[in-house]
Amino acid sequence: MSHKTDVLKAEKQNYPQMVSLALYQPDIPQNTGTILRLAVCLSMRVHIIEPAGFIWSEKSFRRSGMDYLEKADIVRHNSFEHFLEARGESRLIVLTTAAGQNYSEFEFSAGDILLLGRESAGVPQDVHDCADARVVIPMAEGTRSLNVAMAAAMVSGEALCQTKGFPSGKTPSKGN
Repeated sequence: MSHKTDVLKAEKQNYPQMVSLALYQPDIPQNTGTILRLAVCLSMRVHIIEPAGFIWSEKSFRRSGMDYLEKADIVRHNSFEHFLEARGESRLIVLTTAAGQNYSEFEFSAGDILLLGRESAGVPQDVHDCADARVVIPMAEGTRSLNVAMAAAMVSGEALCQTKGFPSGKTPSKGN
């Protein structure tokens, strides 16, 4: 599987000012493939923070990522520490059910990295502690969480709207 970027060592990067996604030790390849497809369609970079809970291969992503995977802008980091070293000045925004800030009321900036946790366990406390902000998607009482790919799509859409970061450079019209 070819990618525009594949970094497994820590080095500070000069990433363009764009909203990006980061997946912390993803467990489910189908969700990762779906998020990669989303990112291609919305011109977003995806940081994969290793270790993943599956073997990284085209076969793992084929069904969910379809033929979009070759176009994916992926940066792989071999640890959370290496990700932190490489992220530069970008703010780290953790999507979590443990936050008090509603994602739709948060002020996103170009360059923000939206971090999603493991499907099985979220992110550990030390990752929460490194975040510049934590946001939540409000849900009905008695529910635990959304699928990680659904959460990525919802919050990415809001962040791209606010930063006028959609591929056309325009915010989609409401009601169209």
